[in-house]
Amino acid sequence: MRIEDFKLEHYFARWEFKAPFLLCSSDVEAIGLRELLSLADEECRELWDELKLGYTETLGHPPLRREIAGLYRDVRPEDVVVFAGAQEPIFVAMNALLEPGDRAIVVTPCYQSLHSLPRAIGADVALVPLDAARGWALDLEAVARAITSRTRLIAVNFPNSPTGALPDPGTFAGLGDLAERAGAVLFCDEVYRLLEQDPTDRLPAGVEVSGRGISLGVMSKVFGLAGLRIGWIACRDESLLHRIASLKHYTTICNSAPSEVLALMALRARDVLLDRARAIVGSNLALADGLFADWRGVLEWVPPRGGTVAFPRLLAPLSIEDFARDLVETAGVLILPGSIFDHPGNHFRIGLGRRSFPEALGRFEDYLAKSLGRGSSA
Repeated sequence: MRIEDFKLEHYFARWEFKAPFLLCSSDVEAIGLRELLSLADEECRELWDELKLGYTETLGHPPLRREIAGLYRDVRPEDVVVFAGAQEPIFVAMNALLEPGDRAIVVTPCYQSLHSLPRAIGADVALVPLDAARGWALDLEAVARAITSRTRLIAVNFPNSPTGALPDPGTFAGLGDLAERAGAVLFCDEVYRLLEQDPTDRLPAGVEVSGRGISLGVMSKVFGLAGLRIGWIACRDESLLHRIASLKHYTTICNSAPSEVLALMALRARDVLLDRARAIVGSNLALADGLFADWRGVLEWVPPRGGTVAFPRLLAPLSIEDFARDLVETAGVLILPGSIFDHPGNHFRIGLGRRSFPEALGRFEDYLAKSLGRGSSA
């Protein structure tokens, strides 16, 4: 298998640990080990104190699988497989689902793996872009036109990265209907789920929509625990889940024992962690909204409806790649150009989940004023 370079990871490898101010991070501020341990219930604390650092069960620690299953409606622990982060389950699922010549429909922009891996497998990949002119709306008719007799997969990411978009419930239900009629698996990257700006906007999980639907989750984003490297797939199709689990024997085999126990602690304390995340993102979202209002005519954005990221656009007559390069080299502020997501135009990703956001945003605005030779347009 020959896979194209992962643009986002190459970009981060160059800048993430050099730039003093990350304005583009997709995760919520990491929680410290001491703070997480303070949230542990009695059972979790005993599991931690008595932990042996041996091999773990391939499918995941049974109490952790039960806790993950509880995030969904009508999902059993047997419907869950735990993995190392999100990249591994995407890799494994795509290889379980697709063969050369199959069609995969992928809604973009999104995490590159969702389309690069099907392409590397030899699938015919049809990209359906969200409509920026309509507030990053999902075009169901475009998805329907992309369906062929060989369609095996429809992949989506909601709340979306990099845009923060969420379709309305009717549109999402229509997407599920299209997948069912095509006999395709609806693969839902839901790593930002549970962090909708309005909880009433929360969509059903992919695993709830269809008997063959797949939900991808991870501890990294909304829980602020990227260092645990714990993710999962939930799917009620026993045969498909068996193929996915079997392929894991060729990747990590099993998960980190400490990480599984810590993930269990976090999920049992998820209300505390989600309240923490909402407070950080909500505060930063208000600051960002003020900046984009002040710089109307230079910048524009669609406020995100969920998750931790947004995808504004630079309206000034500059290349976003040049703008981003000079911004990080002269001001130490890192953003992600839209080209990292193969998206045309001058969009760029910002992240709203870090506590350093106010200072990074202030330095970004100072750079705007200096580089454009004027102050705020308000």
